[in-house]
Amino acid sequence: MRVGIYTLGCKVNTYESEYVASLFQEKGYDVVSFNETCDIYIINTCSVTNTSDAKSRKMIHQAIRRNPDACVVAMGCFIEANKNISIEGVDILIGNKDKSKIVSFVEEYLSTRVQIRKLYSDLGTEFEDMEIHSFGDRTRAFVKIQDGCENFCTYCIIPFVRGKCRSKNPDLVVEEITNLVECGYHEIVLTGIHTGNYGVDLNTDFASLLERVLKIEGLYRIRISSIEITELNDQVLKLLANSKIIANHLHIPLQSGSEEIMKAMNRKYKKGEYREKLNRIREIRPDISISTDVIVGFPGETEELFEESYLFCEEMSFSKIHVFPYSIRTGTAAAKFKDQVDAKVKKDRVHKLTMLSNQLEEAYMKKFLNQEMEVLIERTSNGSSVGHTSNFLLVKVNGCYEQGTLIQVKISDIQYPYCIGEYSDC
Repeated sequence: MRVGIYTLGCKVNTYESEYVASLFQEKGYDVVSFNETCDIYIINTCSVTNTSDAKSRKMIHQAIRRNPDACVVAMGCFIEANKNISIEGVDILIGNKDKSKIVSFVEEYLSTRVQIRKLYSDLGTEFEDMEIHSFGDRTRAFVKIQDGCENFCTYCIIPFVRGKCRSKNPDLVVEEITNLVECGYHEIVLTGIHTGNYGVDLNTDFASLLERVLKIEGLYRIRISSIEITELNDQVLKLLANSKIIANHLHIPLQSGSEEIMKAMNRKYKKGEYREKLNRIREIRPDISISTDVIVGFPGETEELFEESYLFCEEMSFSKIHVFPYSIRTGTAAAKFKDQVDAKVKKDRVHKLTMLSNQLEEAYMKKFLNQEMEVLIERTSNGSSVGHTSNFLLVKVNGCYEQGTLIQVKISDIQYPYCIGEYSDC
């Protein structure tokens, strides 16, 4: 039987979908493109915004239309956020618990043709173990080390749909990464819903795990998917200073550069703390790439407060800013806030901050002109290859090189969004 899987949202969802695909493959199912006619469709949904909800619904309905006789499974955050939902044509509904049992649920449904709903009032405190041995046709492998969040930022639904923080046993993390390294993956990405809060439930912490991971024989590069500024403590910074295995890139969410808006968002730091930590990181690694997330148009964000945020982003000289217009998310505290910002104003602010991001990114790229860089090749087409460096520069080089290989190049030109590399065999 043919299985098609569609993934929305974050890296954790991507990891979970890869795990689900491996479960079906182990049982002899044929995992194919979601766009093909399949016997089983699985939509791993997202609910971070109301728009994400709409996209999740759209993909569910698309599967139902493509093959009305197929077994359609909807799982993940959108289902978790809407426990009472009923969508005609969906045969199995799973929230964010028991995804590891999906094959048995599908086989039960195929046998009985009775709808299955696996939704719970409490996601519990146990981490649902998953382990992957390969990562599809990707050049880097994600490893989910943590689930859940308890920050309760006022704009965010995730703590309500992912539950409390729970962490993977460190021995299992080390085992999984070791297996992936032995399978030939040069880069491993540590990911979670609140990655830097790893270990809060296991009497350990992220730095201790990272220290163990860095000792894995044959590990070439480890990348941290995202980490809060408050979790980049002295122990993590010491590892950053002493290990070349840690990628030369950190994604550190800011969300706003306005102190007043930070407080309204329930962020756990102030501008001075953020600035001081970035300065320390750049003392350790002067050429590090630091990217961030920023929300514009949060309720109460006046033109003056937006300008404050803009100037702070400019001062921090990020290598890239992922800009999002604030979107009302039903069920969050901010959805009830007064002084909602007009859609056109939000659009204008997105444009302004995106333009700044492009300028900062291009300026960062130009720092590496005429430098030798190592590129992990991700894809080839039309006689050229594309990949990323340790500091996440997107590099295009003439010639077709095997996916997953590392090559040495010299950056000869900038053609945004690419750095142009010339192959060097030295």
